[in-house]
Amino acid sequence: MISSDTDHTDLLGQARKLQAMLESAVDAIITIDGAGIITTVNPAAARLFGYPESEFLGRNVHFLMPEPYHSAHDGYIANYRSTGDRKIIGVGREVTGRRQDGSTFPMHLAVSEFVMDGRVHFTGIIHDLSSQKSAEQALRHANKMEAMGQLTGGIAHDFNNLLTVIIGNLEMLEAKLTTTGQRELATEALEAADLGARLTARLLAFARRSRLEPEVVNLNDFVLGLTDMLHRTMGSTISLSNALTPRLWSTRIDPSQVESALVNLSVNARDAMPEGGRLIIETSNLSVDGPMSEEIEGLEPGDYVRLSVADTGQGMPPEVRERAFEPFFTTKETGRGTGLGLSMIYGFAKQSGGHATIYSEPGRGTTVNIYLPRHGPAEPQVDTIDDFEPAPVGRTILVVEDDPRVRRLTVNRLETLGYATLVAGDAHEALAILSSGAALDLVFTDLVMPGGLSGYELAHRVATQWPDLPVLLTSGYADELVRGDADAISHLKVLSKPYRQADLAKAIADALERE
Repeated sequence: MISSDTDHTDLLGQARKLQAMLESAVDAIITIDGAGIITTVNPAAARLFGYPESEFLGRNVHFLMPEPYHSAHDGYIANYRSTGDRKIIGVGREVTGRRQDGSTFPMHLAVSEFVMDGRVHFTGIIHDLSSQKSAEQALRHANKMEAMGQLTGGIAHDFNNLLTVIIGNLEMLEAKLTTTGQRELATEALEAADLGARLTARLLAFARRSRLEPEVVNLNDFVLGLTDMLHRTMGSTISLSNALTPRLWSTRIDPSQVESALVNLSVNARDAMPEGGRLIIETSNLSVDGPMSEEIEGLEPGDYVRLSVADTGQGMPPEVRERAFEPFFTTKETGRGTGLGLSMIYGFAKQSGGHATIYSEPGRGTTVNIYLPRHGPAEPQVDTIDDFEPAPVGRTILVVEDDPRVRRLTVNRLETLGYATLVAGDAHEALAILSSGAALDLVFTDLVMPGGLSGYELAHRVATQWPDLPVLLTSGYADELVRGDADAISHLKVLSKPYRQADLAKAIADALERE
């Protein structure tokens, strides 16, 4: 009898130990029987796939897989059990998972087999590869830009040597010409050579090999100094306005490069608004923390001065936006652009120790942000996440964001703050989740999304159908542009991207207080 009680106690102890391991595991762990039916699941799996733990049990595991794996999974098990041919058991490989909202993500799946009560079972350990894949993609992009920079820098350097010889010989030849016609020909050749020299200077700027002459400046002065000239350049159909931050931090940069960047971006904006529109030049101070640095890949944590040029023009589709900073890439017709303007701006920002980004959607305009390092001592940061109370237990936020990387980061940041999350890739998915009766405390949505419904329109639907549910908007477009579009829903707050964790915590808390 004592032995039996001891055995029972040991079994209970082993069970508690196993349960504790499952609950504390960072990776998702799912156990299925020989027919593919889920028998156990840990909390990490519930967080990863977006289902409550109770909704896993008793279901075929293939509901967590997209096609064609969804339909083929039962065949995989049957094939293994009849032939013994292992495709993944004991080996592990990269596969694709499907979350509750229908979005897919890369994951590494390791499967082991065991027998319990005479029946075969399988345990799968799932590691989310989303962050790793995002980092790999960012690294590939950085390597591509670096390789292009080396190539274009080398070409520009050699071409400059050739132009030096050409210009020097033309100048000596010009002095010996006797007729007006001959001098005109030499002058045109010199002008063409000078144009070639300006093009190579842009190439060197992209390659970060141009010679900068930095000075400590206040960007507000440059914006104000260029305003009159830009007004004339834009024409009467385009409204130009400035939104300049008082007490703007100083930055140490090459003034001529800033002027060139402002003019270039303004001309691009004018060309994107053939029927007229709004052009906004904005300056702001920005302290970048760790999470924000992840959001803006390529920008190290620190203090920056941000220069934003925003328009209400045609915008860019994703495939154009991804290549916009590449040299020689242009969507303009032949003869109207070299494709070096944005690449030069990108190179100037990187060479100055900063970064450049683009927010753009077709029909929604474009905002180009240039981040330049602050000059001078940084002030102590007083707004930190520690200044805010932990989120109340049980608060659930619906995150609506079409960019998968930003969506994953936002979910991580909110869960760090103590909130539970549901996710949607666009407003239509969000409305489906809302209509399902999901218990939500807040909708946190991007302003511009695909699918024909914007964040404003989603907010209007929520206000009409779920009037007690608060909405918080976020956007990467220029602040003044966003505020101007928000007149119809003036009570809504817009959290500007990029934002710090402290900014997110406060905005969420304020939005929940208004409910």
